[in-house]
Amino acid sequence: MSERLADWTRGEEAITYQTCTACDHVQYFHRAFCAACGVTGLREARASGKGRVYATSLVCRAATPETRAHVPYNILLVDCSEGFRMMAHGANGLAIGDSVTASFRPFAGTLVPFFTKET
Repeated sequence: MSERLADWTRGEEAITYQTCTACDHVQYFHRAFCAACGVTGLREARASGKGRVYATSLVCRAATPETRAHVPYNILLVDCSEGFRMMAHGANGLAIGDSVTASFRPFAGTLVPFFTKET
């Protein structure tokens, strides 16, 4: 695997994912190997930030003192256009099946992906 691209976990406004060079499996959670076939040859790319809401959960109770100011906030599972599913923050009022686009917002001192309804 080549040097890892910078994404939101490193403070960049980007979402990166991996594709296996052997079996073409797409995965979001970064690993040193393919979760489908175990090969170590992975390509890394930046995602478009487009997807569809798979699940949504409104958080009404702060898990930590840092998140108290954000309550209520929405946590989503998003099926991204590139073929992987990720967990992220999203606008309140989003529903399963909504087409969404990512931007990036601060949350409890960290820059995080934030999905809003595609217009």
